[in-house]
Amino acid sequence: MSLALQKTLSLIVLIGLGVFLKRKIVNEDQVKGIKTIVLDMALPAMIFVALMKIEINVDLFFLPVLALVFNLIMLGAMKYLMPFFGIEAKTPAMRTMMLMMPSLAPGLTCFPFVVAYLGDDVLAWAALADIGNKLFVLIFAYLLAMSMFYRHQELVSQSNGQKIKQLLLAMLQEPINLVILVAITFLLFGLNMESLPGFMTESILMMKDMMTPLVLLFIGIAVVLKWDQLKMITSLLLFRAGITFILSAIIVFALPLPTEAAVLLAVVFPQSAVSFWPFAHMAAVRKLERDKNANMKKEPTFDLELGINLLAVSMPFSTLLILGVFSFGNYFTNYLNLLIIGAILVIASVIPKFVKMIAGSDFSLSSATSD
Repeated sequence: MSLALQKTLSLIVLIGLGVFLKRKIVNEDQVKGIKTIVLDMALPAMIFVALMKIEINVDLFFLPVLALVFNLIMLGAMKYLMPFFGIEAKTPAMRTMMLMMPSLAPGLTCFPFVVAYLGDDVLAWAALADIGNKLFVLIFAYLLAMSMFYRHQELVSQSNGQKIKQLLLAMLQEPINLVILVAITFLLFGLNMESLPGFMTESILMMKDMMTPLVLLFIGIAVVLKWDQLKMITSLLLFRAGITFILSAIIVFALPLPTEAAVLLAVVFPQSAVSFWPFAHMAAVRKLERDKNANMKKEPTFDLELGINLLAVSMPFSTLLILGVFSFGNYFTNYLNLLIIGAILVIASVIPKFVKMIAGSDFSLSSATSD
């Protein structure tokens, strides 16, 4: 069994254990306890380590820019095309999908396979590209989540200065944002993980290592899959994958990528699963809504149940997709093949909607005829 397949199965096993542990959960506080450990300890530690490992190479600066451009293109696509998949505008589901679908989690679903199939050198390129994605999921997604929160809750009585002040205070109260500020400060002074005292480095690394198993267990515990929701999520993930293959085809055609490995990286990196970090921002917004319950609308800004279900489905979906790309590597190095696969997936994603529309039209026509 290949190392990549073993990694995939280990991730699925942990999610399965979470589903099994759901029976042992007797109250919501136990789930909140796991979420608190993830959001306030493991996730900040993981972000800190990732940021402290960043080494900017000017010659490869276009990689993080491309990743960030991908995030923004997908954000625009989701905003205008999601209503076609049955997600109404200005709803918790719409805001949840807009925040999560453009994000990437290459650490769980891409990097292990890049190492196994392409080697450490290409992994370094992938890590550099992930800088752009990190800017999106850590900073831009947080600001977008807070903007959605203020707009949905109609907090318009405050001046712009007050909003900015509240936003900054809210950001400083989040361990994730404090960690980002500390890491950026260290990097500006030329410090890295090796510059820290040994005991501190070990403690941070131990907290960081808790992240993956805890997140996977949490997904298994929290997931509540509903058939209609599962169909919608699968259609959206197919659409996302199709658009991504088309964007990868444009990159492969337009840029003189040096090696076949670089081409495959341009294909698999944007096929990574959606990131947990936007979900963390949404959870922070939900906490704000609960703390200010008297002044908040009954309808929350985000649909956290939909968000956790999207995470649960996205991870195995992206893993199988990336494994498929590597299994037929040569085929996916041709931009025309990428365009064909992308078009097929986009069409497959909209077929259920068209079938439903046609069935509804037939029903209406038959009713009118009988009348």
